[in-house]
Amino acid sequence: MIEQLLARIHNKSYIVGIVGLGYVGLPLMWTFHKQDLPVLGFDIDEAKVKNLKSGTPYIKHLGKEMMQSLAESVTCDVTTDFSRLKEADALLLCVPTPLNQYREPDMSYVISTTESVAHYLREGQLVILESTTYPGTTEEVLIPLLEKYSGLTAGKDFYVAYSPEREDPGNPNFNTAKIPKVIGGHGDDALKLAQALYDTAIVQTVPVSDTKTAEAVKITENVFRSVNIALVNELKVVYAKMGIDVHEVLDAADTKPFGFMKFTPGPGLGGHCIPIDPFYLTWKAREFQENTRFIELAGEINTHMPQYVVEQTSKALNTHRKAVNGSRILLVGLAYKPNVDDMRESPAIELMHLLEELGAEVAYYDSYIQTIPPNREHSEYTGRNSIEWKKSTISEFDAVLITTNHSDINYQELADWSSCIIDTRNAMKGIPPKQEYQIFKA
Repeated sequence: MIEQLLARIHNKSYIVGIVGLGYVGLPLMWTFHKQDLPVLGFDIDEAKVKNLKSGTPYIKHLGKEMMQSLAESVTCDVTTDFSRLKEADALLLCVPTPLNQYREPDMSYVISTTESVAHYLREGQLVILESTTYPGTTEEVLIPLLEKYSGLTAGKDFYVAYSPEREDPGNPNFNTAKIPKVIGGHGDDALKLAQALYDTAIVQTVPVSDTKTAEAVKITENVFRSVNIALVNELKVVYAKMGIDVHEVLDAADTKPFGFMKFTPGPGLGGHCIPIDPFYLTWKAREFQENTRFIELAGEINTHMPQYVVEQTSKALNTHRKAVNGSRILLVGLAYKPNVDDMRESPAIELMHLLEELGAEVAYYDSYIQTIPPNREHSEYTGRNSIEWKKSTISEFDAVLITTNHSDINYQELADWSSCIIDTRNAMKGIPPKQEYQIFKA
């Protein structure tokens, strides 16, 4: 059977099913589609499916061309009907893996999706989990559920692999096709099949010994980033008290051609990966009576950064003889990183919450996010709209807090229109303050 399936991949009659059409699943669908493989997308969100069928963008940085091409294609289809799962030869699961209120893994999306897949699983299908998770998830959660509800046996009747997503939304230099793909299989046949599939569309595949090793690779990548961001965030606080600009230090250190890798401080961690994934490993390590002190310390530092920014905002307002309580504060940027409409785990939302708790009246401007969509932690902000970018509006705020350094923002206009700017992203670099106590770094 494996040889027949490999032949179908080679002649491009192999149907790729993608479950979850968000920031990971949608570009993955596009990547396989561009290589002329038939693609079938699944999502429980009827609005996403409707937008895909009509070619209407719902992730801004991916653009209209992708959506229109997918909508017009005769080899690409999308549906909310999960009974059609059996039509696909491979099922790539791209679903969220958040934390619960106790900062423990919330596997509900993986479990519910796997159970749905299992009810329609047929012989010969390949199931690949792409969601970031703790080492052991594929063997301990995915496979038992698939076998329980399907009555089939992994490695004999169907195949299972793990290949973590490595998306970097908005990065113009690296799209899905250009990022090497790590793959771990449940057995040699599963690895061979998964590698052959990704080889059709991805620049390079990186096979590893098993699924838990592949799971550990993704966790390690994000732990590395979390720890180093925590380091520069801590340096920012220390150097600020010494009267040293941490950004100038980092820029100068970055000229060293070896032994240094530049990370940038900010108002806190955002995105679906770095604020969440390290805690998956921390949670799993307890099963083996191991403590992850380094990871947990980095988490504490990064989690505290919004509170630090609020403190710096209070100091900035004090120089203008104003308190946070009663002040009107504008957040510039709601997305977690520049030039995307992605606000998952954005520190800007936490900053909005903290400032309002202190009595501030808070608004935001973000050209990428005109209206705040539903979010898990602060549902009270759902539906709040961005203000207009104009002098008469922005000059009325007591302070402007730059939380995301979008490239389409005119920072010179911001300097001209506002008397108090708190810059968490070094966005005002090169723009001289027009008066004392105008621009503060936080």
